[in-house]
Amino acid sequence: MQHLTELLRGKGAHVDPLASVEDLPSQLAERRIEGFPHSILDLVFHMNYWMNYELKRIRGQNPKYPDHNAESFPSTPQNWEQLRRDLACLLQEFAKLAQSPPEELRREIESSPAALEQQSSRLNSVEAILWQMVAHNSYHTGQIVMLRQAMNAWPPKSGGDAW
Repeated sequence: MQHLTELLRGKGAHVDPLASVEDLPSQLAERRIEGFPHSILDLVFHMNYWMNYELKRIRGQNPKYPDHNAESFPSTPQNWEQLRRDLACLLQEFAKLAQSPPEELRREIESSPAALEQQSSRLNSVEAILWQMVAHNSYHTGQIVMLRQAMNAWPPKSGGDAW
C-alpha cells in the first residue's frame, strides 16, 4: 500500500515525523513551553512507545496495556539522539508492514482486555493498526511543529511549510 507508506513518512498533507526532528538539538527537544504539557522529546518518546507497543501486538507478543496514558511518556531522563534513531527504525518497520501482502494486512490482531476499555473492537487488522499509527503520528508531529514554531526553530533544514 504505497499511499500508506507515504503517509507514514509525511507525504501529502502530513509532515514527515523524521524531518520534524532532524536538526533539533537536545536542549530544544527537552525545552518546555508554558501552557503545553509536553516537550518535543516527550512527544517522540510517546510516539515510539505506541509504535513499539503495536509492533509487539502484531508480532503476537501481547504487551501490557498501560494503566494510564502517563505511562507512555518518559518518567526518567532520555537520550535524545537514541529517541530519534528509534523513531527512524520504528517508522521503517511500519513502512515495511505497509508493503505486506493483502492477507497479512487483513490479519486480525486481538486486543488485550485492558485495551478493550479504550477500543471499540476486540479485533483489529494489521492495516487498521497501520492507519491508526498514521493518524497518531500525524497528530503528534503537528504538535512538534507547533512547539518548534513557538521556539522559532521551524522549518527544519530540509524544509517544511512555514505558513
